[in-house]
Formats: sequence, structure tokens, C-alpha cells
Amino acid sequence: MDKLSFDLSKPLTPFKILNATNGGPWCKRHVNDQTRSNFNEYKAARIPYARNHDANACHVYGGPFAHDISVIFPDFEKDVADPESYDFACTDEAILTWLDAGTKTFFRLGQTIEHQIKKHDTLPPKDFQRWASVCEHIIRHYTEGWADGYELDMEYWEIWNEPDLDGDDSDNKRTWGGMKSEFFDLYEITAKHLKKCFPNLKIGGPALAWNEEWAEDFLCEMQKRNVPIDFFSWHIYCTEPIQMMEKADRLKAFLDKYGYGYAESILNEWNYVKGWTDEFVDSIKTIQSAKGASFVMACISEAQHSSIDILMYYSTIPHIWCNAFDYYTYEVRKGYYPLYWYGMFYDMKGEIPSEEKIENIYSLCGVGKDGKTLTVVTYYTDKENEPSKEIELDFKRAGEYEIYLLDKDTDGTIVATTKDIRFTIEPNSCIMIKEV
Repeated sequence: MDKLSFDLSKPLTPFKILNATNGGPWCKRHVNDQTRSNFNEYKAARIPYARNHDANACHVYGGPFAHDISVIFPDFEKDVADPESYDFACTDEAILTWLDAGTKTFFRLGQTIEHQIKKHDTLPPKDFQRWASVCEHIIRHYTEGWADGYELDMEYWEIWNEPDLDGDDSDNKRTWGGMKSEFFDLYEITAKHLKKCFPNLKIGGPALAWNEEWAEDFLCEMQKRNVPIDFFSWHIYCTEPIQMMEKADRLKAFLDKYGYGYAESILNEWNYVKGWTDEFVDSIKTIQSAKGASFVMACISEAQHSSIDILMYYSTIPHIWCNAFDYYTYEVRKGYYPLYWYGMFYDMKGEIPSEEKIENIYSLCGVGKDGKTLTVVTYYTDKENEPSKEIELDFKRAGEYEIYLLDKDTDGTIVATTKDIRFTIEPNSCIMIKEV
């Protein structure tokens, strides 16, 4: 039998923001007679931030009339300083709905990926300084009340999304239609302008898709140009938590090397993907399963002990990437419970890591203000036909505990109340142990 020991006398580590997402609750704030909504369940998960990238894929957020710069400021030739040049209505609706659920918007300033044969709004803006000024007025609308706006606590503003996805030589540039050097210019102009206008807000990016060589070039060039970076955002789709953590460390080394060691490392797109071609359908099936939920809980658990500052799951937008809510009914699915369970840790004073490492076993242990523990143990593996494991938890004192199970047959429900915290855990399942 394997043992996980937790020394409750050790200093506690604060819990990070690790159950943030892309996308907010699926409901219409302006409609009172709707019968289909996940608002209450979303709110219960205590999701601190939702990134608004790709949120226009959801009709209840305003669909194609929200979030992207090209729809908020639809005519690039109009007066940037005139409120009549802007269309905020649907984006306002989304941001206020999310805020009703206790979730602040992490605002991506840019465009949704374009998979179509002809690209339109992912092409470089005609005038980078003008584009930066548009971003300035959008921020003023939400934080200073400009243009009949709001004074919201929205500190994170991200410049563009995945400019490195396709190289300079690609004939199918889906996210940034220009050259790498052009994006560097856009980022420099926009970051300097916004930081001058809003020194207390966090301005960052670039939402790196995958290319670490591109990332190093970007950071090297930004250092040469003395460009501020409050946070560095990046993405990864993988099959093992260790892949995520190792990439985080490599990117952190770049940040340190080029003088941005103070910048937050924000992983704001991540999920399970084995491959993007022949293995893509199987990857989506995995995301929608108990294994996909276990992968999420395992990654969250490891991120607590990593160089990552914030995780933002991709996604809680209603599409194939979401295992938290059913696409058709909006009902809770297995992938909801890792987000919901992690939200419970925000009530804890802090976290104590296990003294042992067990292969494919991931754990989080929080200690509350009353001294009682809340622990989640996850058995995640990408291999087939792995055996079950016998686990004993040792808190070096006696207690009574409620046991909750998340596996292929059970949806995060209580299965026992016991003083004996030894259990069998099956592959790709999670167990929450709550002291009572």
C-alpha cells in the first residue's frame, strides 16, 4: 500500500488561481423566461477569471457581435475618440453576466482564430498606433465609465492571441496574418501606449501557441525595445502534466534571461490533446470522459507546485473542448468537478504538499481556518490497462472524513463517511477527502 503523508505543522502555501477558464456561464442576462442555464453551477465553482477569447462562439454571449476588436470598433476609419464609433452592447452583456457569477473578465484584445479560406480580421491593423488607441478606449469603457461604460475591477488585458501559430512562410495564417517582425511592432506600440495610460493595470501577452523559439525571440526583442510585460501568457495541449510543468519552467527561464522574471506566467489555454490529425477525434473523446476530468485535476494539482501563476482551462465555452457542461442541456458533466472542487480550496488558509511522490498519483491538501483538511487525490494515466492502487492518507492525527468519488460511474458524489482513510483508487479517477 502506498502512503501520502501531510505534516500539518508545516508552513502553508497560498492556493493559486488554477480553476480559471475561457468562457463564462451559459445564460442570457437580459432574458427572464429562459429555462436552460448553467449559471448557478458555474457560480458555485467560484471561477475567478474567464478569458473572453473565442467567447463569440457562444450565442448567449452575443455571438459574432461581441469581444473581438473588429466588432467593438467595426469601422477602422471612424473617430477613435467618438463613443458612437463603438458597439459595446453584446460585450457588455457577456462581461456583466460573468461578473454576476463572481467571475472577472480576462480581456483578450484581438481577434478570434480564422479557419476560413479567406482571412479578414486577423490581418495586421492598418495603423498600429490607431489600433492601440482603440484598445485604450475599450479599457476606459470598462474601467473608467467612458461611453456610458463601467468602473469595473478588470486588471488583465492581453494583446492578441497566438501570433506564432503559423510561421512567416505559411500560406494559411490563422491568427496573425502578418510577419513576426510586424507583430513585435504591434506589441511594442500597444503595450507602451496602454501602460502609459493605465500604469496600474496588467498589460501582457502574447498568448503563445507553441513555438518556444518564437517566444525567446519575442522576449529578446521586447527587452531591446524596453517594452513592459506584466504577464506572459502561453498555451499547451498535451497528454501528461509533466509536459505542462516542463514547458512552464522553460518559459520561466526565458523570462528570467531577458529581464522579465517579475512577469506572471499565465497558462490560459490548455487541455488534453494526443494529436491534431489522426488522433484528434480520440483526443476529443478523451476530453469528454472521466479520463479527461482526471487529466484536468492532475494538471491543476501539479500546477500548484510549479512556476505557473494562473491556469485558465480551455474551455467552458459550449463546444467540443468543454467537459464541464453538456452542450445541449447545459447540465453538469464530469469535467465540472475538478473546477468545482478546486474552488473549495479558496476557503482554505493554505496548502501542504505530500511528503511522498507516487507514480501517476497527484494530490492537493488544504488546511482550513478551523484546522480541518480538504484533500483531493487523483490517479491519472494515459496508458491503458493500468492496475488500481491502494492508498493511505496520513495526517499524523485521527479524524473523520467524507469521501467523494469521481470516476467513470460516479459523478463527484459522497460514497462514505469514515475514520479509516485507506482506499482503492482506479485509474483515471479522483477522490476528495473532506474532514468533518
